[in-house]
Amino acid sequence: MASKDELACVYAALILADDQVAVTADKLTTILKAAGVSVEPYWPSLFAKALEGISIKELVSNVGSSAGAAPAAAPAGAAPAAGEAPAEAKKEEKKEESEESDEDMGFGLFD
Repeated sequence: MASKDELACVYAALILADDQVAVTADKLTTILKAAGVSVEPYWPSLFAKALEGISIKELVSNVGSSAGAAPAAAPAGAAPAAGEAPAEAKKEEKKEESEESDEDMGFGLFD
């Protein structure tokens, strides 16, 4: 879990990025002092070095966009490997079982 010092520096960096100002240790320290937040002296310089050359706005707007990239699909004409057919059938069975278990309880997620 993030400490108070880390969160304060994150918010200060976001403020600078929103104002389209370069994130430097001095500017982070200035914002933190103006907000009345005291942090360990190494945090602003650590954040400034970590964010050097990084577009914070792009970083925030692309959160999670590449983390769960889907694996490449097999070519359309390719035959499935010998072990794939039973695995797919098992997945279908499990999916059907989970749907049936919701019905047995008398309610569903969107009822």
